[in-house]
Amino acid sequence: MIQYKRGYKYQLVCNCSLDTGISPGRGGVHTDYIDLDENGKLTCHKGYAWDGASGPTFDTQDSMRASLGHDALYQLMRMGLLPLSCRNKADSLLREICVEDGMCPARAYIWYLGVRMLAQPYAQYGTERKVLVAP
Repeated sequence: MIQYKRGYKYQLVCNCSLDTGISPGRGGVHTDYIDLDENGKLTCHKGYAWDGASGPTFDTQDSMRASLGHDALYQLMRMGLLPLSCRNKADSLLREICVEDGMCPARAYIWYLGVRMLAQPYAQYGTERKVLVAP
């Protein structure tokens, strides 16, 4: 028997760190694949899987790092390790990193508007992907 989750397109082959400006408090937040230290440094570890851009868009080189950080922060909110009040900063960070990585600012702003309007359900506590079992 195996247990697995669906919906991931990408997997890190080495650690990636981003400064988020989100401070989770003393001691930080730690999971098997994500660490967010008390100063706001997010580290996604080798093996972390995420689904890239969601919605009516496509993944590009200038969106990969931003989608990684955004997905990890939303995952921490879904797990109840960060409050939903961090969502606005996570969405702003998505836009900032996209522009920093070369995305046209207008496209990055459209992405920001999309996540602000449509992504709240994906940050809600308790909406983690279901564990599937086979056989």
